[in-house]
Amino acid sequence: MGAIYWLIAMAVLLVIEIITLGLTTIWFAAGALVSFIMALLGASIAIQVTVFVVVSLVLLFFTRPIALKYFNNGRVATNSESLIGQQATVTEVINNIKAEGAITINGLRWTARSRSNEIIDAGTIVKIVDIKGVKAIVIKIKEEN
Repeated sequence: MGAIYWLIAMAVLLVIEIITLGLTTIWFAAGALVSFIMALLGASIAIQVTVFVVVSLVLLFFTRPIALKYFNNGRVATNSESLIGQQATVTEVINNIKAEGAITINGLRWTARSRSNEIIDAGTIVKIVDIKGVKAIVIKIKEEN
């Protein structure tokens, strides 16, 4: 009867992995599978739990970094992440003290703030260094050095 609990745990962990795609719970699902096999072989609950913990942690710490390297190497930045590092044109003077400023990038208007708190005039070319909420954090291109 105990073996069924390991199958249920494995199924739940696999569903969580499918939902999150974080390559974390998959290793615990593998640990549950090994514990399921141990239960079928008649191992005590203490041995099943120990095997679950050991197998899960070994897989998590030793194979996860390798899996992340191969599965995430083709990841493409999307949405606002893809703007970081790009150049934009200031369309409205950027003044952090007055909470004013805007840039245009890819035909879209973004509110902007200066990373160094300096006032940046309209028409200046800037580089986006971060996105904070709905605001682009920028630096003047000549500042980049």
